[in-house]
Amino acid sequence: MAHTELLRFIPCTRCTLEPQVAAHADAMFVVLGDPAIYEYENEPPQSLEGLRERFAELESRRSPNGREGWFNWVIRLPSSELAGYVQATVYPDGRAAIAYELASAHWGRGLGSEAVAAMLGELATMHGVHSVSAVLKQPNRRSMRLLQRLGFVLASPARHAEREVERDEYLMERRIDAA
Repeated sequence: MAHTELLRFIPCTRCTLEPQVAAHADAMFVVLGDPAIYEYENEPPQSLEGLRERFAELESRRSPNGREGWFNWVIRLPSSELAGYVQATVYPDGRAAIAYELASAHWGRGLGSEAVAAMLGELATMHGVHSVSAVLKQPNRRSMRLLQRLGFVLASPARHAEREVERDEYLMERRIDAA
């Protein structure tokens, strides 16, 4: 896997992606406390200390076995406010699984699409990623539209079975090329 141990700051038109560190936990605890984020799955962090510990673990940028890259960025607005995060698990064969969360105050403005697109470009050019996937709950039309705008397509039933995707989820996939 072609990657660097350190992540770069990624400038976007309306935000900057900053490598996520434990120091972001305080501001992200507020962002991740938005109940609208959890309409379809998951739950907010249980405590600020727990979130801080998780972010500290992720600063290694590697899975415990060293085989996967764990790349996490917070989305910083020009106002200095944090709006959410984007993240990728990068596998040795050039595949990546992505996820993202954006506070509901920033939905519907294209900020999520911009941040995910910037991350995809970084994954391709700096980390050798050529194939990306995302899993989402079927009723989550907002996330489905974001992924479709970025060129993701619904995976085949065979790929859903191969990846053991839950019955109420979709697997979306996309190939990316280095610029």
